[in-house]
Amino acid sequence: MNTKKNILITGGAGFIGSNLSTFFLNQGNKVVVIDNFLTSNKENLSSFKSNIDFEFFFGDVTQKKIFTQLNKMNFDIIYHLASPASPKQYVKYPTETLMANSLGTLNTIDYVLKSRSHTFIYASTSEIYGDPLLHPQPESYWGNVNPVGIRSCYDESKRFGETVCTTSYRQNNIDVRIARIFNTYGPNMEKDDGRVISNFIVQSLSNKDITIYGNGTQTRSFCYISDLVEGLVALSQPNLAGQIINIGNDDEKKIVDIAKLIKKKTASKSQLVFKPLPSDDPQKRKPDLSKARKLLDWQPKIDLSNGIDKTITYFKTRFKI
Repeated sequence: MNTKKNILITGGAGFIGSNLSTFFLNQGNKVVVIDNFLTSNKENLSSFKSNIDFEFFFGDVTQKKIFTQLNKMNFDIIYHLASPASPKQYVKYPTETLMANSLGTLNTIDYVLKSRSHTFIYASTSEIYGDPLLHPQPESYWGNVNPVGIRSCYDESKRFGETVCTTSYRQNNIDVRIARIFNTYGPNMEKDDGRVISNFIVQSLSNKDITIYGNGTQTRSFCYISDLVEGLVALSQPNLAGQIINIGNDDEKKIVDIAKLIKKKTASKSQLVFKPLPSDDPQKRKPDLSKARKLLDWQPKIDLSNGIDKTITYFKTRFKI
């Protein structure tokens, strides 16, 4: 029995998208990627660009013409990941972020209808919870978001994207699922993406000051990329239409403790330097994974120490730091 699937991944050259592409190609599936390299890296695709089961389309999901190039190809699963995804990126590209998660989501959903593709998975974010007043954050929590703050281009456009998905599910019976992705790290991160772990590793390996915003007591829960990919794959299994599920790691750590751990692992001479906390930066972030464990039979496996070891090796190898 042939179980080969056709997979479309928008933003497939990005950090998460390229790892997801690698997973599906290694399983013998056909993978089509759309990306415009705004914040992603074509080098993330280099390992499989000669694979006959891989096809790449350069383009912007906010433009319908990129979807016409697909010629109504039918997909078993469509993952919509196209969007700047770190604070540094979406603050630099606020309009592009707004458009990717609004018009880009509408265009991708429209393609699902026209091509009669099957499962649509939207990459939402823990940022929809804002600076949460409920901890840990379950999917039923509506969030505490500043709609006009510097992060709102990302937070609110992701919330709008969720509305597009749930409306399409109710109105057009589209098989949509929403992944609320929490902080993730690992291979294929960019060294200048502004994410916490990539910042700390690059600064430590370079023996530069490790920059901590605020007093460092704010918390995050970091998920290693292979665990996240397995969660996204699990979300594609049958009978989950309309589900909204947190995917991440619920091992909560203080930012200052992560900095100290990375400094120790790299034997760095860096000093910890504290700077003012950016506007609307969440004080706590931890997913309630009860739903993921129950419905997906999934939970993270890689502990932070092991994951950071792997990520340090990646940065040393790829960027020769």
